[in-house]
Amino acid sequence: MRKEKAIVLVSGGLDSCVTAAIAAREFETAFLHLNYGQRTEKRELKAFNDIADFYGVKERLVVDVGHLKKIGGSSLTDEQIEVSRANLTATEIPSSYVPFRNANILSIAASWAEVIGATRLFIGAVEEDSSGYPDCREEFFKAFNKVIELGTKPDTHIEIVTPIIRLKKWQIVKKGIDLGAPLEKTWSCYQAEDEACGICDSCALRLRGFQKAGVEDPIPYKARPNYL
Repeated sequence: MRKEKAIVLVSGGLDSCVTAAIAAREFETAFLHLNYGQRTEKRELKAFNDIADFYGVKERLVVDVGHLKKIGGSSLTDEQIEVSRANLTATEIPSSYVPFRNANILSIAASWAEVIGATRLFIGAVEEDSSGYPDCREEFFKAFNKVIELGTKPDTHIEIVTPIIRLKKWQIVKKGIDLGAPLEKTWSCYQAEDEACGICDSCALRLRGFQKAGVEDPIPYKARPNYL
């Protein structure tokens, strides 16, 4: 019996890789990636293709949305804004937040899903143990599900799936290992493409996750501070 089709939003990072591993267990997967002028665009695209190759994904869509860089407002897209050093106790939204990015990619994914007949959109958003981005909240995805329902054909049924949204980063690491996900092929650093810096917010969250899981992070770092 043929599997249902799902689109997985794959940035190339740890969370999206583990989400892809979860989706691949039950669905025929198609992978979607966004180039939006981020500092590590080339390295993230490589990670996306490496993960897609690992899972033998034939349907891949890479979309260039340069308007997010033109809009700016984020240290990931505006080189005049410094990438903040990690502060894992901070409660404010960090400079790395790309305004309404997830809404942009979900809209593209919904359009593609309606054409190829996919019934699920998998996204590796994490609410509790993340950078505090407003478009990573569970209520946001519930609301966007309604937007898709209202904005597509009556016979179209597409559901956003956020399988790791309530997990801690160390739990995501362990789940990835349990599923045999290619964590060594992922990239999370916000500012470096050769060796991860180890000191940006994304590197710190990732390193702390591996450290709490008691596992060595397989990617190269310029620095590996202890974040426990």
